[in-house]
Amino acid sequence: MTGGTIVLIALIVILIVILIRNIRIVPQARAFVIERLGAYRTTWDVGLHLKVPFIERVSKMVSLKEQVADFPPQPVITKDNVTMQIDTVVYFQITDPKLYTYGIEQPMIAIENLAATTLRNIIGDLELDQCLTSRDIINTKMRAILDEATDPWGIKVNRVELKNILPPKEIQNAMEKQMKAERERREAILRAEGEKRAAILEAEGEKESAILRADAKKQQQILEAEGEAEAILKVQTATAEGIKLINEAAPTDAVIRIKALEAFSAAANGQATKIIIPSEIQGLAGLAEGVIEATKK
Repeated sequence: MTGGTIVLIALIVILIVILIRNIRIVPQARAFVIERLGAYRTTWDVGLHLKVPFIERVSKMVSLKEQVADFPPQPVITKDNVTMQIDTVVYFQITDPKLYTYGIEQPMIAIENLAATTLRNIIGDLELDQCLTSRDIINTKMRAILDEATDPWGIKVNRVELKNILPPKEIQNAMEKQMKAERERREAILRAEGEKRAAILEAEGEKESAILRADAKKQQQILEAEGEAEAILKVQTATAEGIKLINEAAPTDAVIRIKALEAFSAAANGQATKIIIPSEIQGLAGLAEGVIEATKK
């Protein structure tokens, strides 16, 4: 093998190595910013690409996934002069790799500082209670401001969250006491409402019990009256039946007078001291004695 052949083989090997090294594969959710002779040339998307050796280079590899930036707590002052520590979490996504590469130097530091100043401006217009109860409003305002400010950098801010709001220790103690007092107040109200309800139910129970007792007594009186009326009716019916039977038997005057005498004896019942007997019955009594004397003789 001559020297010229060896050089040719070496050149071919070098060319193959250079070609292989300049073949690049861009993975999913990534983008490569390509420069030619120091100037922006193009942006590679997903797939197989070949760059020109020694002339083009990959300036920046950019992730197109949604990213999370958790910034440390920032001191802020509310409208009522309360100093708090608030840390924010920013969810963002790179939409233009070219602007992200050339729009600003150190974009993450820029977003952090922009989030801190925006948060101070928003909190400065709110009082402490509003800050604690208006997180959604603060998040929405911050997202809108940050999204508009980062648009020239090829960044889209999807969401901003206030992770923690830490008031001073004395404010926290006062808030805890206030919450405890509020819970005790609610407990007292619930207890009073329960006692009131129990008293109402007890009174309603007594009322219904009294009504039932009165109704039972009324029903008893009605039943007793109906029983007495039925008894009187039966007595009268029996009396009428007896009179009817007597009338049907057509008794003689003597029988009627004897029955009258028996009725007077029953009326006296051995307790009367004086009984006035009608004359008709007296005559009947004398007749009865005469009959008895004649029988003895």
